[in-house]
Amino acid sequence: MTGLKFLGLTALATMATHSSPSLAGPNLAGSMNAQTVAHAVSARLPRTQVSKVDCAKVPGICEVQAGSNIFYVDPSARYLIVGRVYDMETRQDITAARLLEINPDLLLGGAASVRGANEDAAYAPQARTGPAPSTAQAPAQKVSLAGLPASGAIEWGGTGPHVTVFSDFHCGYCRMLHQTLKAMGVRVSERPISVLGTRAISDAVICAEDRVSAVDKAYSDQDVPKRACDTSGLDANERFAGVHGFSGTPVIVREDGAILLGFRPREFLEAWLKGGA
Repeated sequence: MTGLKFLGLTALATMATHSSPSLAGPNLAGSMNAQTVAHAVSARLPRTQVSKVDCAKVPGICEVQAGSNIFYVDPSARYLIVGRVYDMETRQDITAARLLEINPDLLLGGAASVRGANEDAAYAPQARTGPAPSTAQAPAQKVSLAGLPASGAIEWGGTGPHVTVFSDFHCGYCRMLHQTLKAMGVRVSERPISVLGTRAISDAVICAEDRVSAVDKAYSDQDVPKRACDTSGLDANERFAGVHGFSGTPVIVREDGAILLGFRPREFLEAWLKGGA
């Protein structure tokens, strides 16, 4: 599809083979309206409560909202796509924007997931690395960053309040936070962690001659030239994140060690940086 790219793609699978043959078939591609697609998805995933289907936003695929989750299907509703849709012309993470529209307080570190009420695990792939949510350690509420090496951070921003951000360069909310903090003039210590399999990109950024420019390139999906250097600082970031239960991104740490999980709008961040709860 021209102008579109899928990142954080975790599944492209044929949906339930026991479904009625009449719901699938190349002769239906491009001809099904949203109501028909909703019916087909419900038939294939009977335990997923479909809230809304939009087949007009992105050419060639239909966006399916199930509660506070988003996934995609082809017009025949045969193929299930779990991941993020990026508009490469506008540099917009369409999936992140929709998820934030559905729930402004949504904390999403990985790709959108298919998770209907009691839905089969086969249709709920996880983009995050590490233990499953049922066994994952609860995130810390306050931390000390004193033991982290300076080599694992990229320093950028203005002269305002200082924050440390644990981020992933393929995380749409991290990109939105990056833009928001830049507009606010906040001083940022960015510590990349690989939640979505982006360690190679983090290595390239941390080894770049101009790290600040490399961060901007990484968030814009531009290539960052690879150079060899000491990346043990990134290893320290990963260990720190694991110990403190940071299984998603972004994670924002204030100067006093207080933690904020996920993206928040500018007004919220300004109040929080002043000491708000």
